[in-house]
Amino acid sequence: MTTILDKILIEKEKEVAVLKESYQPSRDGEQVKRPSLYDVFMQSDRMNIIAEIKRASPSKGIINADVNPPEQAKQYESYGAGLISVLTDEPFFKGTMADLQAVHAAVQVPLLNKDFIIDEIQIDRAKDYGASVILLIAAALPKERLQALYTYATERGLDVLFEVHDEEEMQVAKDIGANIIGINNRNLKTFEVDLAITERLAKLVDTDKTLVISESGFQTTDDVERIKKSGIRGILVGETMMRSKNLEQTFGELRVSL
Repeated sequence: MTTILDKILIEKEKEVAVLKESYQPSRDGEQVKRPSLYDVFMQSDRMNIIAEIKRASPSKGIINADVNPPEQAKQYESYGAGLISVLTDEPFFKGTMADLQAVHAAVQVPLLNKDFIIDEIQIDRAKDYGASVILLIAAALPKERLQALYTYATERGLDVLFEVHDEEEMQVAKDIGANIIGINNRNLKTFEVDLAITERLAKLVDTDKTLVISESGFQTTDDVERIKKSGIRGILVGETMMRSKNLEQTFGELRVSL
């Protein structure tokens, strides 16, 4: 059976082929010096929020088509976001690299280019457009390619959020030497969400040395208090932020003490 991830990766192959024909990396990139994601999150005494900007998703359809990315990002920053994630995939999430560029100009906090990265040229582009962090998804590529892309990104001065979904992928993260691991509570094949995934996988890593972030499924203070017990120091929140009518209140409910 073809999964949503499979479909996304097929489109990424096409996108990368076009990029290699048309995109010339600047080798400058990232004009704003942003703090280290690892340092900021590990030193914080409150739950760190990765606040996401996304217009749509394959599982939910259109979430907020009218969002103004730089204005949304400014609000996220003012209410205490430790990292802002900008979804730049267009076919499935209705994002653009222009969104990332606009947010880059608007805020000072660490900035994640949230996309499905399969090639070095996407890492070059992410840096050129202002990202200080990129995402690598263990389920998307063989271990050798993940290692090569991880090394390439870190040598270019980028932090890497390495995303895992199960025990085998967690082992890959550890083998590669990832110091920032995201545990996605959303099954990329079914898109169902279960916080127990974080509780299970976090036991496999030393959370005193590795920054572990729990991704997806956070709506209430109770959700955050639950996963905090697993040594989690950050959560990624997308849909809840995009649908929030009171961002200050939403941040207040989720930024529990650590």
